[in-house]
Formats: sequence, structure tokens, C-alpha cells
Amino acid sequence: MTDKNPDPTHIRLAKRVAEQLSCSRSTAEQFIEGGFVSVDGQIEEAPGARVRPDQAVTVAPDASLLELTPVTLLLHKPAGFEAGLGLPAGQAAHASRSQGAQQALTLLSAASHLPEDASGIRVLQRHFKQLECFTPLPTEASGLVVYTQDKRIARKLAEDIESLEQECIVEVKGDMAPNGLQRLCHGLTFNGRPLPPIKVSWQNETKLRFALKGIRPGQIPAMCDTVGLTVVAMKRIRIGRVPLAKVPEGQWRYLQPWEKF
Repeated sequence: MTDKNPDPTHIRLAKRVAEQLSCSRSTAEQFIEGGFVSVDGQIEEAPGARVRPDQAVTVAPDASLLELTPVTLLLHKPAGFEAGLGLPAGQAAHASRSQGAQQALTLLSAASHLPEDASGIRVLQRHFKQLECFTPLPTEASGLVVYTQDKRIARKLAEDIESLEQECIVEVKGDMAPNGLQRLCHGLTFNGRPLPPIKVSWQNETKLRFALKGIRPGQIPAMCDTVGLTVVAMKRIRIGRVPLAKVPEGQWRYLQPWEKF
């Protein structure tokens, strides 16, 4: 536990580990944040935690800095939460407080991790730090949002999001105008510009499936309005080749090594 007035006999865990391993303080901190250090048999991920001289501090024999790879989290954002663009987690949370909005990244925790996640990755507190989001989604929409620590994936999403096909399921009401489905696929304009051909089909009597690239805020509701339909709800289920899969609202899973956008 950290303390504003610590007992002088208690020392920071990072210092204790550095002394035990004869390594630098920064290396010790990485081992701790990697989940390799236990205090009295319990994993402790806070380098600043203070330990007593009589407490047993153990470093896992398989501890390796090679395992400290960045992760990417795939969240099923519920409607009513904001998913920003390119903001690290701490900054986005601050922005949320200042604007009075609910940030989707506040849903990312060990408690909301998908129990059936097939990645095999052990959840660590460091996985929720330095996350960036380059896949914004309107507050009123639900579905797949990507948060990543991986600079390569961040660069891929930042540079290629316009060319990655996104798939959305859109619930609508109203009576579609004659030839409305054909017009949704090709022939409409948005913000004064002709839209390129896209794939639109009925999933059932009230839901349309959109598959399109370079989607703009407000584009799908405007398209539906043009053909006499009103959007009731919208959910993004795929970005590029990465699907939301069977992740319930408010939960998340890890991007697996073989998955590519």
C-alpha cells in the first residue's frame, strides 16, 4: 500500500525488487507491471506499493521483459458512451469529465473482460494504460471500438481507416421509397458530394446491413432519411477483417496475434 507518511522501515516494491535482482529500478518496475512479482503470494502490479522487511517478495522464474508486448482491446461500446479519436486514455478521461460525457474507455477493466476470450492473455493493469482510439463511433451508436497500445496498429488505423471497410447493422423504421435499396447502394449524395457504390442489404424486416468505406459522421442516418427511413439504432460489427464476434455490450476482448485489420 502507498502512504503519504510511510513507515521508514517500509520500502517501495520497485526498490526491493531492484535490490533482489541487482537490476535497474526501471527494469524492476517493468517486471512488477508485467505481473511477475508477488508479495506474500499475491501478485502486486504497483511499483510504488510499499513492503515491510518481513514480507516475502518473489519474482517469477519465467519473468521476461520480452513478454511485455503492447496489447489491443476490442470493446463492444454500448449506446450512450463516447469513443474519441486518437486520445490517450488519461487525456480522453479528462476530456470526458470536462465535457460531461461518458467515455467508452471507462468500461475497460479486468471486470469487463470477456470470460470466453480465446487469446490466452493474462489481464494486467498495464493493459489499460496509454491506450489510443482511432476508430471513433457516434455516441448514439453501439458496436466495435478499438483501443491500442501498439504503435504499428495505431499507425495502421490512423492512416488506413478511410480505406478499411466497416460493417454496420442499422435498425430502421418507416416505409422505404421505391427503388430505395438500389439508391442506398449507389446514387445518393452526402454533404454535396456523390457517394461511391456501397453494399446495402436487408438483414430482416427492420434491419439493414451496410458495408462501406470512408464513412462520415451522420452519413448513414442521412442516407436512410433520403429514402424515407428513420434510423432507430446502429451497431458496428466489423472493421476491416476484424469482427466484433460474440462480445456482449460493455465487455471487451484482446485482438489475437493472427487477426489483421
